[in-house]
Amino acid sequence: MRALPMILAATALALVLPSAAWADPGHAGHDHAVETAYGRPGDPTKGGRVIQVAMKETDNGMAFAPERIEVRQGEQVQFVLRNGGELDHELVIGTIEANNEHAQAMASHPDMAHEDPNAKRLGPKTSGVLRWQFTQAGTFEYACLIPGHREAGMVGTVVVR
Repeated sequence: MRALPMILAATALALVLPSAAWADPGHAGHDHAVETAYGRPGDPTKGGRVIQVAMKETDNGMAFAPERIEVRQGEQVQFVLRNGGELDHELVIGTIEANNEHAQAMASHPDMAHEDPNAKRLGPKTSGVLRWQFTQAGTFEYACLIPGHREAGMVGTVVVR
């Protein structure tokens, strides 16, 4: 009999938490055309500068190459992502604060799949493209938010001038 209130409470939390955890535009369930502090989804009908990003495990942890990217304000970038590693990796563009919050949510839900325009997850030995337009000047980051990967070194910096 005591189990019923616990089941009801868990069900209510499951319905509320997904919307609370993704209060940042650009996450699933939100209008992807909305401008964020770090820009907006790229237009697939337009080109943009191609930036190759490798994702890999290293002897010392995990890494992106390059670890730092500079772009012009308003520039659209096509990130051509290549996962040369043996594990799944992802690239999530955001502010440091947004990625910190997202990483905390990922710790509770490590198998969460991203369908967000600012994120791309790749299996081992695969590639993909992520298009993003950096509309605001500032310093932002890209990180792999799979639990343990960011801590192992999978974080990079985007400087928008």
